[in-house]
Amino acid sequence: MEYQYLGDTGIQVSELCFGTMSFGGDADEAMSAAMFNRCRDAGINFFDCANVYQRGRSEEILGRLMKGQRDELVITSKFYFPMGDDVNARGASRRNIMLSVEQSLRRLQTDRIDLYFIHHFDPHTPLDETLRALDDLVSQGKILYPAVSNFAAWQIAKALGVSARQGWARFECIQPMYNLVKRQAEVEILPLAQSERLGVIPYSPLGGGLLTGKYGPDKRPAAGRIVENDMYRVRYGEDWVFEVADRFAAFARERGLNPVALAVAWVSSHPAVTSAIIGARNLEQLEGSLAAVAIEMTPELRAEVSSLSPTPPPATDRSEEVAR
Repeated sequence: MEYQYLGDTGIQVSELCFGTMSFGGDADEAMSAAMFNRCRDAGINFFDCANVYQRGRSEEILGRLMKGQRDELVITSKFYFPMGDDVNARGASRRNIMLSVEQSLRRLQTDRIDLYFIHHFDPHTPLDETLRALDDLVSQGKILYPAVSNFAAWQIAKALGVSARQGWARFECIQPMYNLVKRQAEVEILPLAQSERLGVIPYSPLGGGLLTGKYGPDKRPAAGRIVENDMYRVRYGEDWVFEVADRFAAFARERGLNPVALAVAWVSSHPAVTSAIIGARNLEQLEGSLAAVAIEMTPELRAEVSSLSPTPPPATDRSEEVAR
């Protein structure tokens, strides 16, 4: 396991980050503990969580598991999505931020959250209000760095500008979706991160299981997120993504590589990426992702894998300026 500096923070994090969304859901507490310990044995010091994961159970389990080694770990959590029936138990208002962070700190049994993410852009709350609240939490020591997930590049850039103008703590890390069939981040989000020296921890490197080798144009597993979950079915529902998945799995197997490991290694190899978020329901699934660190992702191999899916169009219509 190698370690990378997270943007300009001076913090070193493992090249893989374990996403704990399965804790308390697909993985019971015993399996969650087994996966946590396997990650620690592999050298992972970075764990991603959110208040909405299993309605707080993931944070509770992670809090119990990290006892005795909290200071060795970099821990994230997130706020934004509804956490109850109360109409105000959601969003990026100061009110919800202040309530959410206290609840997450209690569940995690810690006095601070290393990276605290806005989980989604809030069109109903001025960015200034959200960013000021996060800056206050930094001053109070309850969070160390603000961070953001699922923002467009212009939203990230606007927030960075507001923080710079006001002298507030800025976003130090972003968490976009990124995998072989979801490459929009390459157009503006990843270049922005490189320009502004932001940490990048992409989620869903396996495309919700699409790139595991179990999917193809006429091939579906009996169970899995894409066949069971409406959100994933919409996200990966177009015919072309199954064609890419089929080509990718064949490409990996022709070279004696596990498609899971190759998919994670491809995401990790982008120069803007700090740490790819991996997830698993059990130890068998986890091993496939951990094997990514053993793959030497040369520029040639990355180009071959990239050629299996459509390259997203450039940020402007001047396609003649795209580097060849």
